[in-house]
Amino acid sequence: MRYHVVTLFPELIDAALGVGLLGKAVVSGRIEVRCISPRSYATDKHQSVDDTPYGGGSGMVLRVDLIAKALEGIAENAAPDAPRSHRVLLTPAAARFDQAAARRLAQLPSLTLVCGRYEGFDERVRELVDEELSIGDFVLNGGEIAALAIIEATARLLPGVIGNAGSLAEESHAAGVLEYPQYTRPRVFREREVPAVLLSGDHARIARWRRQQALLRTRELRPDLFAQLQLDARDRALLAEADAEQGT
Repeated sequence: MRYHVVTLFPELIDAALGVGLLGKAVVSGRIEVRCISPRSYATDKHQSVDDTPYGGGSGMVLRVDLIAKALEGIAENAAPDAPRSHRVLLTPAAARFDQAAARRLAQLPSLTLVCGRYEGFDERVRELVDEELSIGDFVLNGGEIAALAIIEATARLLPGVIGNAGSLAEESHAAGVLEYPQYTRPRVFREREVPAVLLSGDHARIARWRRQQALLRTRELRPDLFAQLQLDARDRALLAEADAEQGT
């Protein structure tokens, strides 16, 4: 997978690419990440990339012409037979990025992530991209953290990036539910013991408990996700059993 990040601060992206699984993926060639700064297309001596908003107001607005040149530069440097990189504008005023979006984007050969700064983009930047995404209902100083989140969320789905690929199927959001609780040694920590079922060696009981805990956790912490689940008879029985034990 080839990633392009349009950013005024490439050092923020580069710093995260030298460690952990992302760093290994870069070294192995499974992913390639290239940063492009709109500042390199500025023509004034200060390399200005923003200007005051028409109509007045606080803050500065990123210029559309320099973003356009950065995107065009990516296309011009691509292989002649390569499809145009899929362009994503990172903005809090957009659809929410989730695991389904991560799976969809991970299927693409090339992804371009456009990071904002200052007060925002010239509105015409939206006409240059294929979609807009937000990583949550909050505002950051820029889009670099969002870009890194999307790079990591998609790259880890690529073959060979995660050592144990089977673990991907059991993670939170992989099947619409949050992940069940995990435990390791010590068996007892400050009078808190590991659930006995996990020590039983009965794999069927363990699988049943894990599914039950995943459902309970999703119902408690993410009722919005729980409302979308298509519960079968087994799931309903697991929840009814847990509720009966808790006296609810």
